[in-house]
Amino acid sequence: MRRNRFLGLFGPGFVAGSSNNDPTTVASLAVVGASTGYSLAWLVVLILPMLAVVQTIAAAIGAVCGTGFQAALRSRYGLAIALLSLLAIAPVSLLTLAADIKAGAEALNVLIGLPANWAIVPVAAVTALVLSTKRYAGIERILAFATLGFLAYVVSTVLAHPDWGQIARAVVFPHVRWDAAHIGGAVALLGTTLTSYVYLWESIEVAQRAAPLRDLRGVQRDAIVGLIFPVCSFFFILVGTGATLGVTGHPVETAGDAALALEPLAGRFAPAVFSLGLLASTIVAVPVIAASIGYVVAETFGWKRGLDATPAEAPRFYWIVALGIGLATLIAFVGVSPIAFLVAASIVGGIATPLTLVLLIALARDRTLMGEHRIGLPLTLAAAAVTALVGVSGVVYLATSASDALAFAQVSSLVR
Repeated sequence: MRRNRFLGLFGPGFVAGSSNNDPTTVASLAVVGASTGYSLAWLVVLILPMLAVVQTIAAAIGAVCGTGFQAALRSRYGLAIALLSLLAIAPVSLLTLAADIKAGAEALNVLIGLPANWAIVPVAAVTALVLSTKRYAGIERILAFATLGFLAYVVSTVLAHPDWGQIARAVVFPHVRWDAAHIGGAVALLGTTLTSYVYLWESIEVAQRAAPLRDLRGVQRDAIVGLIFPVCSFFFILVGTGATLGVTGHPVETAGDAALALEPLAGRFAPAVFSLGLLASTIVAVPVIAASIGYVVAETFGWKRGLDATPAEAPRFYWIVALGIGLATLIAFVGVSPIAFLVAASIVGGIATPLTLVLLIALARDRTLMGEHRIGLPLTLAAAAVTALVGVSGVVYLATSASDALAFAQVSSLVR
């Protein structure tokens, strides 16, 4: 009974919002904290209302259409537009999945000493096993309990003894800087927190629960409330790493480095505590991202899908999920600095996200699809502002990286 009451506190908004606190986000925040200190703390605070706008719209689409974002897109605008959206979502999700699997392996390395490369396959295998044997409600229960691990980030930050006065000044009186570290860091933060799989999953969860339209405001309220705890953890991660890595200038090459570098100022328990949070982030995010890849492909082509269906009932959906996990596992073995890999995934997301945000707004404004429930002008303008901010940040980042053969080569400047 107590467990049911506990789970009742967490709706679709909480699970979708918590999946946003994936290792890619954690690593990006650690790099930003290490390279810029508290300078971008104001942006982390701003992310809450930005995410609230996007998740509210996604929740409305899921409730009104009774399907996920991608299925609604195909239904209204046809296969060609759905394929365009798929090309924007799937590669970023796959890269993020690979980066998150790799980071989960790094967390196990710090916690139990298992070499990271040995842990990659077990992390991927457990994800595949859970998704293929558990139904939707069972997976949701696992994710809800795993989010408690995010409290580890709060503990590790308290151990770091940050300068709260300096942090308050950085938030209230932001100072915008135009160097590579700050521009790249801003794009990474926007890309990793406003990534498409999060609002895709919000629409899927709301549709899965068949939320009644008469409670549309309740569904949207749940989408907003569910973001508060994850975004607070974003802030604590940035503050904790800014108070330690930002002070010592410690180079961050792996997720393990991010944890171990906390020890000099935060104490010998800090690496294990931070890694526990990182492992919780992996447990929550990796199944969601892997399943979302299956959903976005299956919804694009109109295949039977859903975690409530068995592999025999929805074979193509589960084959896509398995293929995504398999490809992500192979990518995770690439000899790239894990933190650079994670931040690169965030920056790719920051550049690809504006397209899917435009499509999200178009769906939510469509009178034929949404009827009387289409979003109003204030929410439309707010969503347009979010899209513009993400888009402009990506353009500025690419402009500052134009001298490189590859725009993402400057990611290395964030981890030196």
